[in-house]
Amino acid sequence: MENLIDRYVAGTISDSEMDELNAHLEQVPAARDELVDVLNLDSALSSIAAGWGLDEGEKIESFPSRCTTGIRALIAFGAAAVAVLALFFVFLVSAKNDVPFATVENGIGVEAFAKGDVLFNDEVVLAAGTLELRTARGAKVVIEAPAEFRWESEQKLYLMSGRLAADVPPAAKGFTVITPDGEAVDLGTKFGVDVPREGDSEIHVFEGEVIAQSSNDGERQSLKGGEALALNEDLRQERELRSAAFIHSDEVSELSAGIAAGQRMRAAKADDLLRSDPALVAFIDFETTRHPGVYRVVQGRWPGSVAPEFVNVGDHMSLDVGGDRSFSQLTLSAWVRLDRLGAPYQSLLHTDGWSRDNPGQVHWMINQNATMRLALNSNTLDPGAEEKHGYPDSRTPVLPERGRWVHLAVTYDAEMKVVRFFFNGAFDKETKLKVAHPARLGPAQIGNWDRNDRKLSGRIDQLVILGRVLQDEEVQGLYESGNPYR
Repeated sequence: MENLIDRYVAGTISDSEMDELNAHLEQVPAARDELVDVLNLDSALSSIAAGWGLDEGEKIESFPSRCTTGIRALIAFGAAAVAVLALFFVFLVSAKNDVPFATVENGIGVEAFAKGDVLFNDEVVLAAGTLELRTARGAKVVIEAPAEFRWESEQKLYLMSGRLAADVPPAAKGFTVITPDGEAVDLGTKFGVDVPREGDSEIHVFEGEVIAQSSNDGERQSLKGGEALALNEDLRQERELRSAAFIHSDEVSELSAGIAAGQRMRAAKADDLLRSDPALVAFIDFETTRHPGVYRVVQGRWPGSVAPEFVNVGDHMSLDVGGDRSFSQLTLSAWVRLDRLGAPYQSLLHTDGWSRDNPGQVHWMINQNATMRLALNSNTLDPGAEEKHGYPDSRTPVLPERGRWVHLAVTYDAEMKVVRFFFNGAFDKETKLKVAHPARLGPAQIGNWDRNDRKLSGRIDQLVILGRVLQDEEVQGLYESGNPYR
């Protein structure tokens, strides 16, 4: 183990050796103490090297001639030892100057970087894609475009804009992310930092502990797992934890494999088929048209693609889908990346005309149980339906504990009086109705509707509306062709 520590300090440790060292440090407290002692010595040597040499005007005092031979020998020995120490540290500093601050582990849609590329203190502008980096001390950092950042050292990264997720092992404790509004100092944890183009930077702690420090007055606050905070003047604005806002290290390999397998091309071909479907009511991919509303524009499922992100209670997007028409059959399909933060409902699509004298208005949402709901105004359930709240609900929760891209779909047949739910291409549940009005669309909203219990927390990448019922195999095909993971 001493050899691994020596190689780590010298900057020559390999990735596999770094994993072995981290595992040993987690299991053996004495090893952590040993590493701290070595790093303290290393730091002390750095200080000696930084100040090596005589200040201008400084003099070396001569020793009196009455010094004994023993003292002279001791002085000579000490001088020789210091000289050897200086030569050793000159070598050590020279070796360290060649050690990169971070190495590229993976890149998704990032043409400027390849696996194994190294980063020092150059400023990086990431226009599209996702970059996974590993520091010399083993911290994993995933940065999603659009972003701008610069490494200041192997333990400090300045994130000017964008968002990152960090997974920090014991050996990299103290890893710091600096933002224009303050900084996040790791105490051994998994955390995310979001620096939007407008508004305060945010820290989200998934596990462990982080110290948040404001750049204005230096105020500090400890954040534990499950907590989030805005980096403003007084550090008192708590935020809801948004894990879905960040691409995590365990997700990167699946997204990278999806791109390598040609999933983006498969999705494009499937989208072309949907656009040519005679029953198509609306195909909204958010790429070309900026719809009115209040929301952020972020990256979608694919590198460089566009998706709206809804964060605050008032965030919404206004649409006009289907005109003032009725549909005896309907299919709704969407790719979403959401958090479990409904209040209590997350609005996927809500028509504006819901009222007692306007039957068939469509409200598609996720309820407080993280299951889907399709509510049509004035419809009623079959007496044998298992739902207790008066509307068709899916059975399987559709929001994972840690946000990922998922595919949601629901079909409606007014003549057959049936609603069917699908999650990630698989049939989930069927609900029968007693009264089933034709579906009515028109002016609608995604996100916050006109009530306090409707909001959306996350991204929606694609929304498709068809005036027919898709068969099970067709829904499965939509999922398989559009799935960004492999």
